[in-house]
Amino acid sequence: MFHEIPRQRPDTPLLDRVDSPAQLRDFDSRELPELAKQLREYLLYSVGQTGGHFGAGLGVVELTIALHYIFNTPEDRLVWDVGHQAYPHKILTGRREAMLSLRQRDGLAAFPRRSESPYDTFGVGHSSTSISAALGMAIASRLQGKDRRAIAVIGDGAMTAGMAFEALNHASDVDANLLVVLNDNDMSISANVGGLSNYFARLLSSRTYHNMREGSRKVLSGIPKAWELAKRTEEHVKGMVAPGTLFEELGFNYIGPIDGHNLDALVSTLQNMRNLKGPQFLHVVTQKGHGFAPAEQDPIGYHAITKLEPEVPVKPATQVPKPPKYSNVFGNWLVDMAEQEPNLVGITPAMKDGSDLITFAERFPDRYFDVAIAEQHAVTLAAGIACDGGKPVVAIYSTFLQRAYDQLIHDVAVQDLDVLFAIDRAGLVGEDGPTHAGCYDIPYMRCVPNMVIMTPADENETRRMLSTGYHHTGPAAVRYPRGNGIGVEITPTLDSIPLGVGEMRRNGGSGIAILAFGTLLHNALEAAETLNASVANMRFVKPLDENLIRSLALQGELLVTLEEGAVMGGAGSAINEFLQAEGIQVPVLNLGIPDRFIEHGKPSELLAECGLDAKGIIASVQERLTTNLNVEPKPNAVKR
Repeated sequence: MFHEIPRQRPDTPLLDRVDSPAQLRDFDSRELPELAKQLREYLLYSVGQTGGHFGAGLGVVELTIALHYIFNTPEDRLVWDVGHQAYPHKILTGRREAMLSLRQRDGLAAFPRRSESPYDTFGVGHSSTSISAALGMAIASRLQGKDRRAIAVIGDGAMTAGMAFEALNHASDVDANLLVVLNDNDMSISANVGGLSNYFARLLSSRTYHNMREGSRKVLSGIPKAWELAKRTEEHVKGMVAPGTLFEELGFNYIGPIDGHNLDALVSTLQNMRNLKGPQFLHVVTQKGHGFAPAEQDPIGYHAITKLEPEVPVKPATQVPKPPKYSNVFGNWLVDMAEQEPNLVGITPAMKDGSDLITFAERFPDRYFDVAIAEQHAVTLAAGIACDGGKPVVAIYSTFLQRAYDQLIHDVAVQDLDVLFAIDRAGLVGEDGPTHAGCYDIPYMRCVPNMVIMTPADENETRRMLSTGYHHTGPAAVRYPRGNGIGVEITPTLDSIPLGVGEMRRNGGSGIAILAFGTLLHNALEAAETLNASVANMRFVKPLDENLIRSLALQGELLVTLEEGAVMGGAGSAINEFLQAEGIQVPVLNLGIPDRFIEHGKPSELLAECGLDAKGIIASVQERLTTNLNVEPKPNAVKR
């Protein structure tokens, strides 16, 4: 946990006087706009030093201040959805100086996490969990007889997920004392924000209005027709000034929309709503990137930024173009294949830019479907398309496919439907930490019948394996990492690779054979030079190249499996199972991501931590040889 920094002198800037929300609550409300200005400036400075999510935080500066000003955090439970918007919250809760370590090894996490601060009441990373979590906290408080509030702050994008509406429906059923704050930063629900709507929000949230409403209910509830007429009249009146009919029908008292950058409106409305009983819903409209013109004009581009480096003039002759990102390889393949295959359909759960479906969406708008943050729907939609002759390609991050595991099994695999999963961000993703790491897709898919699982070693194999998966009849997955490739030449054709066939990349003379799955092949080849080991590019986790495994096992002293995925239940486990079934006795060393959550840091640092860089592979193999086999590796007599 990060400790709060010492209290500052009263004559210091306002932000320097806020080491905790308790100090914030000592401010005069007239000081809050200046505090918001300073907080926004510090956010610009700190994220510029470290990189990270950017636009969402700028948009909730005023809302963050108002929530901590009115509610007694951390006793009152404040739950942020996703966490992209939580940087101002971190700054106000004793972590201002630590912001310069954001997303770095041993530094602040990119998202709220319980172990980091008591103000982070729930760890997040995936979308649309806040209402369920805050509802659970409200129920726990009631069971314990404690009078504390539970507040969920959720963005309008996260409201597209079914989980959010499941929680809303349950909240009204249990009549929980829960406040849901909808941060509408795209004006996707309503653009009617201004003085009039702010006025009505204050009126409808006031104790006077609430008392009148409750008094009327007591008087008229004995006359059913009169009470029904009064309720309908109230709904019609509120419907003329507020777009919250849906939330009212779900059992919430809806207030808003109000201007999320108007601190007076936020503070007074939240003050009114703080002690209202039952499910409450406050709709605030904010501008993503507010207060920073480039982010206001390009909210997608400034959703997250890299560290801002000083501009250094570079001669054009010294510039070397970077290899394409794996997502770009997929995006180009998708367009090329769609030109030849009229039944191809592209599906993404709100990851058009990240998965690089931009050109495909422009070229083939009738065959492009962005289903928003609804991974379960994306997979079952693909299953339905496949039932009637389409060939869906689901572009999805490894960590987000976890949310559609039931649909992967029940709707696709059980029915053996023709769906290709292009799984991006497989393996260790780096600074976003364990919530976004794609460590588990091999184990959770490998156990599912009918699945084909491919692990390309480079950009060109990624393209070829996508074609392999597309032409395969039945469910198939190609997993590839985040970031740039290694720079191999990419053939423009749409050739496939024979299903379940690996390849030898190096023949060594030490009796050690490294069986590599995916892009760690290149670390294996580097390590093999020192170990004088053979190296196989396995390519396929399922089906395995059994002939290649059998051949290497029968002639080797040690098999080493290597994968950038969970070692438990992973590709190495598949080889262990095959060897046991075949009755082949050979020592096996399984290298992969260990059975623990890997914290955030640079990908190279994390690979080294897991022993998956060349140095780590060499050390693990030598330790196994000397301690378990009591033999030394043979001299490096055979070169590639």
